[in-house]
Amino acid sequence: MQKFFKFFLNAIPRPLLIRISYLLRPILALFLRGKNHTDPIDGKSYRKFLPYGYEKVRENVLAPGTLSLERHRLFWLYLNNETSFFQYPHKVLHFAPEQAFLRRIKKLKHIDYTTTDLNSPIADVKADICDLPFEDGAFDFIICNHVLEHIPDDRKAMKELYRVLSKGGMAIVQVPYDRNRDTTFEDDSITDPKERARIFGQYDHVRIYGLDYFDKLASVGFKVDAVDYTTNFSAEEIEKYRLSKGELLPVCTK
Repeated sequence: MQKFFKFFLNAIPRPLLIRISYLLRPILALFLRGKNHTDPIDGKSYRKFLPYGYEKVRENVLAPGTLSLERHRLFWLYLNNETSFFQYPHKVLHFAPEQAFLRRIKKLKHIDYTTTDLNSPIADVKADICDLPFEDGAFDFIICNHVLEHIPDDRKAMKELYRVLSKGGMAIVQVPYDRNRDTTFEDDSITDPKERARIFGQYDHVRIYGLDYFDKLASVGFKVDAVDYTTNFSAEEIEKYRLSKGELLPVCTK
């Protein structure tokens, strides 16, 4: 199973993967239903989750109903429990919109919702994160999960996020990072996809972020809180939701 998922993820272009996943998702959800683990996004339970990973495959992490990973479920729990997202009107910009969230947010009548990406077939606006076609302060909530590790000039992208966020607004900007690494590592000379996957964890990543990531966000103007939201849950709940214990949420405000 691990080898199959690794080959599947690395061999098929991401836009096509998104389309295929829409077809497979209901079948997998039906096959794996049970009581061991619960996806807090849709509230459904399964006997196990699916494996996932481009280089190092993680077992029991991909919820079959929403195709959410640990980071998505942690984000959703924080959004639901700690913000006004579901209670009050917000103008929201969502980069590279995940299937786990897309339809659920679109159904919220109090949310003015715009999705954007350069390549995703399910995004509303095709745009480069480093040159966004939006006015200054246009959005009071930004969702940007696991995007910046793909962007060569991530500082320029961060500046654009800061520019289009309104004063008093919030942006949650998740990336994969190495908790044991103080400084971010990148090497533009590594161009072979297999070598990139080995070193950076995925063939289309351009760096491995370290704990200095939060300082990089602050350097463009954001006030940044590195929130370890998993401390709000018991060990049993972390296992139930299949969260990554100790993962830090970058909660940015302007």
